[in-house]
Amino acid sequence: MISISVVIPIYNEAENIGHLHSEIKQVCLRQNYDYEIIIIDDGSTDNSVEVVKTLSPVKLICLRKNYGQTAAFDAGFKASTKKYVVTLDGDGQNDPNDIPLLINTLHEQNVDIVSGWRKHRKDTFMKRFVSKGANFLRKILIHDGIHDSGCSLKVYKRECFTNLSLYGEMHRFIPALLIIKGFKVSEIVVNHRHRTAGKTKYNWNRTIKGLIDMISVWFWNKFAVRPLHLLGGIGFFFILASIIAGLVTLYRYVLGDNMSQTALPMLTTFLFLTGLQMFISGLIADILLKNYFETTRNNSYNIREIIDLP
Repeated sequence: MISISVVIPIYNEAENIGHLHSEIKQVCLRQNYDYEIIIIDDGSTDNSVEVVKTLSPVKLICLRKNYGQTAAFDAGFKASTKKYVVTLDGDGQNDPNDIPLLINTLHEQNVDIVSGWRKHRKDTFMKRFVSKGANFLRKILIHDGIHDSGCSLKVYKRECFTNLSLYGEMHRFIPALLIIKGFKVSEIVVNHRHRTAGKTKYNWNRTIKGLIDMISVWFWNKFAVRPLHLLGGIGFFFILASIIAGLVTLYRYVLGDNMSQTALPMLTTFLFLTGLQMFISGLIADILLKNYFETTRNNSYNIREIIDLP
């Protein structure tokens, strides 16, 4: 029997979560899955929590305030207990009927993660436009082979979340983070539905945070193990430039030029000290990352309560 944990973060989705829970339950019963449904309330200000308390079966995790979707996903991952973890958005736009398709693809292709691809999105033009721009940048920086990293409909093997903690807007880049760790990722086209109730939580603030986190993932992918390769390389470039500037200064001094009237001595000193500082920063970052890999980080959120309704 296939066992799955369905993880759903919600924020003011009182009008959608009841129907979505019913759809997920029907799919799991029809497929004879051993399942649990975990709903994480991310500080909703409507009656979402009251609605979820009427559902069964469900494990409800209530965060103390609105920490963001990434923190909600992370809390759900840590609370899940089944062999596979399935994630969906709480607005009902992801189709639960695609869950068996993702699980079958995971088995057939022998991969660790299958990500949904909303090839025919039912969103506003602006949302699709921004998403295309973000995906273009992601392909340049990250190279994770995913067309639609923002699609929440995914299935993971349980071991994907060993020693994985999420911050910022990192939930969009989970496949990239797992690829860095050596996991295999696949993608498949899934159904995407119109939002029928509630309001979208999309805003420019989330977009900007996502772009900044994309740069963080790029750095993590390229230089997580040896940041000295980046900072030391930049430092070496500055030191080399300072040597060239110093040689020019010496040459002009030998020719009898009054170097006190030029900026070359100051430029030489500046370039050398900057390069030395960058190189030392790389060494310090190397030490800090070694400590990071050997210690456990604290969560960036606090859970108010966990309610397990059989």
